This record gives sequence, C-alpha cells and structure tokens, in this order.
Amino acid sequence: MGRRPTVRRRPGATTIAEVAERANVSQATVSRVMNGRFLGEEAIAERVRAVATELAYSPNHLARSLALGQTRAIAFVVPDLANPTFQAMLSSLSKAAARSGYRVLVADSAESPGDEPLLVAEIRRRCDAVVLCAPRMSDEVLEELAGTLRPLVVINRRNDAVEAPSLSIDYRAGVRDLAQHLYDLGHRRLVFLGGPSGSVSNAHRLEALSDFEREHPEVSIERMPVGATIEDGLGAASAVRDSGATAALAFNDLVAIGLLNGLLALGLRVPDDISVTGFDDIPFARYTTPPLTTASVPHEELGTQAWQRMAALIEGGQPDSDVVFRPHIEVRTSTGAAPTTIR
Repeated sequence: MGRRPTVRRRPGATTIAEVAERANVSQATVSRVMNGRFLGEEAIAERVRAVATELAYSPNHLARSLALGQTRAIAFVVPDLANPTFQAMLSSLSKAAARSGYRVLVADSAESPGDEPLLVAEIRRRCDAVVLCAPRMSDEVLEELAGTLRPLVVINRRNDAVEAPSLSIDYRAGVRDLAQHLYDLGHRRLVFLGGPSGSVSNAHRLEALSDFEREHPEVSIERMPVGATIEDGLGAASAVRDSGATAALAFNDLVAIGLLNGLLALGLRVPDDISVTGFDDIPFARYTTPPLTTASVPHEELGTQAWQRMAALIEGGQPDSDVVFRPHIEVRTSTGAAPTTIR
C-alpha cells in the first residue's frame, strides 16, 4: 500500500474532528494530546501528533484557555495609545507581565469616554483581568463598572469608592508646583490650556489653579479649554498670544509642544516673550526647541507596579498599598523671567 501523500493546508483550516477521524481516536483524546494532558499509551499520542502535523492542525488556544478558565492574558485599557505617556505605561506593564508568562491585550477608546464601558466589558471577556487607565471616565461610571471587571487595577487615577488597587498621580501638586515656578520667575498673568471635557485629571488641575489664585490674589489665570493633542496646542497659539499672558501652562506635553510650534510660527520667542510649561515629561519634551519645562511623572514605574498588584490579585494574595506619585518639576529653557514689557 502506497504512502499517504502529505496534505498541505492553511494553518487553522483543519478541525479537531478531522484529526480525530484520521487518527481513529476521539476528539477528547486529540484535545488532551495537543494540550499535553494525555495519560494514555505513548503510541496513541504519537499517532495523533503525526496526523496533526500531516493535516497542519493548529489547536484553538483561545478556546482551550476559556475551557481551562484562564487565558494568561490581561487587558490594558487606555484613552489614546498614540500618547507617549500611555505607551510608556504599556511597555513596562507588558515587560513585567511577560516575565510571569502573561501577555497584554490593548484596548484604545480613542478619547471617547462614552465608548469605554462597552469596550472594557468586551475585552474583559477575552482575558483574565483588567488594568484600567481611564482618566476621562466619570467616577460614577467607574464605580458602576468596577465590580464586573475584577481582578482590576486602576491606574492614573484614584477613587476610594472602588474596591481595587490604584496607582495615581497628584495632578494638583504637579500643576501647583508649575504655577509656583512661574510665579517665582515674576509671572502674574497666566493662561491654562485645559484638557478634554470631563477629564478627571483636568478637573484636579483646575482645582489646584483656583487654590493658587486664592493664595495669590495678584495672579490671574485664564482658562482656555483646548484638548490633549499636539494639534490642539497648535490651534490655540493665536488665542494664547492675544490673551496677553506672559506664561502658559499646558494640560500635557503634547499640547505644550503644539503650542511651542504655533507661537514660533507667529513670531513669538519662547521664553523671551512668553514661557510655556507642559505636564508628563514624555521623551520628546527635552528635545523641543526650546526644551520643555514640565512636571515629570514616572510612567514606567506605574506600569511595573500595576503588574505587581495584578499578579497578587491573580494569585489570590494581598496587593501592595495604593500609591500616589507626586511629579517633580524638570526646569528647562522653555521658561524664563517674565518680560518687562507687554507684547
């Protein structure tokens, strides 16, 4: 009897039923062999593996994981993966998780808080746990969702009503320290380029600036709602120029970078005519022209510590205490003494 020809198929096209029929065993036996859980005769296992190779059979790992109740994957949900701050968190989270044999699935809500509840619910069904970085989501929605997402770690915000480990940034302290830095340089007329509507972190910044004005009645801070992107900062340049402010505090580094370029295009000199600050200290911040003064946040540390807490939850242990990181001010040459003459 001649040798059976090798069948060349696209991987994944062969079903477990076809392998079972060709090997003359049950589908359950094929599943156990392919999953390394077969305890029968080695000759049977070898026959199944040979047929699987011949038919280019590739087991459905997702189905296997769901059957075992574990995917060894966690989700990372962010508002905008194009933002380098979230990329830094993802990079350190993924590396830390990989050392424990886990992979990270990413869901990007594209700065649409209204889409986040459905998005995070969908990806939770495909993994074991969620690291939620949703600074734009309202507290009410977060509190409602949290119970359905566990194991859950909340990153980049804090909500005491949510029973989950959290890692957050003291945005109030960061923006206040920036305002104090500008005040010490002689600036009394400032403008704040605000972040996305509904952003919890933006609300914290606004609260801190209101406190600063109460402490320093001689200071005025104009609020200018803008957004979170380079394009948003670029588009605000004319309004910032016309405001008469001697210094601008941007919601984040991306907005500040856009603003720097917009002011340059309008013929203004930074910091001679106007000072500019950012927030986050993304890698590009030190390479702008001029280099950007900003509030530096340890985003890599956020990702690493998020995994440490998640690993404890998955293993049934006790996660470390919540942490609130206070940014430190990186003073570069985008800020300088207030000009002595008004533009």
